[in-house]
Amino acid sequence: MEVEVTSNKIIKPSSPTPENLRRYKLSFLDQLSPKAYGPLLYYYALNDHTINEPNYISKISNKLKKSLSQALTLYYPLAGRFIDDRFLDCNDDGVPYFEARVKTKLSDVHENWIPCELNKLLPFELDEIAELPLGVQLNVFECGGIAIGICLSHRLEDALSCLVFVKSWMAIARGENDTVARPEFISGDLFPPRNMGGHDPTLAIKKNMCTTNITKRFVFEARKIEALRSKYEETKREEGIIKNHNVVWKRPRLSRISALSAFLWSRYMAATKSLEAEAGKNYVILHPVNIRPRCDPPLGEHSFGNYYTTAATVGTITSTCTGDEYCYGLARKIGEEIRKIDKEFVKNNIQETGDELVEIIKKETERLIKGEVIGVVITSLCRFPLYEADFGYGKPTWVSSAARGFINLFAFMDNKAGDGIEAYICLNADDMAKLEVDKEFLAFVSPDVAALDEFTILNGA
Repeated sequence: MEVEVTSNKIIKPSSPTPENLRRYKLSFLDQLSPKAYGPLLYYYALNDHTINEPNYISKISNKLKKSLSQALTLYYPLAGRFIDDRFLDCNDDGVPYFEARVKTKLSDVHENWIPCELNKLLPFELDEIAELPLGVQLNVFECGGIAIGICLSHRLEDALSCLVFVKSWMAIARGENDTVARPEFISGDLFPPRNMGGHDPTLAIKKNMCTTNITKRFVFEARKIEALRSKYEETKREEGIIKNHNVVWKRPRLSRISALSAFLWSRYMAATKSLEAEAGKNYVILHPVNIRPRCDPPLGEHSFGNYYTTAATVGTITSTCTGDEYCYGLARKIGEEIRKIDKEFVKNNIQETGDELVEIIKKETERLIKGEVIGVVITSLCRFPLYEADFGYGKPTWVSSAARGFINLFAFMDNKAGDGIEAYICLNADDMAKLEVDKEFLAFVSPDVAALDEFTILNGA
């Protein structure tokens, strides 16, 4: 895919940041986060009326730039620059904004989905350390459709903060400034920065990732996910009922995330590992968990920053790591570990003191990097406001990720209907080739027919 950048501007806040807000303090959760960019791509198949308007791209771009400038007044840290690992200078230096021409149709991108090609639609390289808080790129396709590529620094915010910022920016673009809630910048006070003692959040970033790693998207329809949930629940249904003092208590139903996570881990192990050779080795499955509702008092979605910690499901590799009986227990265990991140955990391990948590994360990160344990990270944006990015031309026809700079990463995103899940899987090339021919894995993967048909109709491909 050929992408030509046609302009490059710096967008500054519409109003200067007051002097008393110029020094933004990072939290220790910010310090623990990878110094990487989180990519989001919003695709819009514009209607014929819009495309046939004179200078419609200029009008769209001007609207985006003006509203971005206004949004940066609210989200002023995004227009600043990192001083070090503890502070950010909110100096209004601004956000890079690129415009680019893409020499293909929007439908071609969806039909021939190559993640490393999609990285060309983003403003920054994803295998570089995130030196700027935010970048934007407006991409214009031959058919007239557009894609807005956004890179936000994980050094400053988590996925929910990113999505809420985009949602607010788009509301401003629609002229609904009065409906936009003001973000709260209190994470540095709640979780003050600490001495990280040599912890390096850049170690996990893989350079030249498109030559060593493979990212692919696999679609799981609602009925397939439901089949997995039912399959793992029915394996030992009698274990789901506990009788205590004549009271029958049923275990909570498996979540979609727990069921799909257990399935993907089992197929990853079956397809890529020799279980006999790996037997006895430890494994860890990591799930980042949003702690805003688990704080005391609870925090709203407009609390800006990295408000997450990681649930770790650990175990020992055995020859039974791929069967339904195993997945039943693993899915339950994943759900239990996630539920352990409750108000008491957040209070004791994050709000009151984070020293022990910092040491655990440092130690486990080093073990993963050294290969002492086999591990995967499974992140989820499901049930987050992915498709609420309407800047006045309708909601996006699709929202995607791109090729990431991390190995053994599984990222979940809702499909547009909100019932199925798109799983972005990043593995080394050999492991991906093995997973793609695993018959049990393929039996649950669905063709992305519905989304493709929408792109085909709207773009005439």
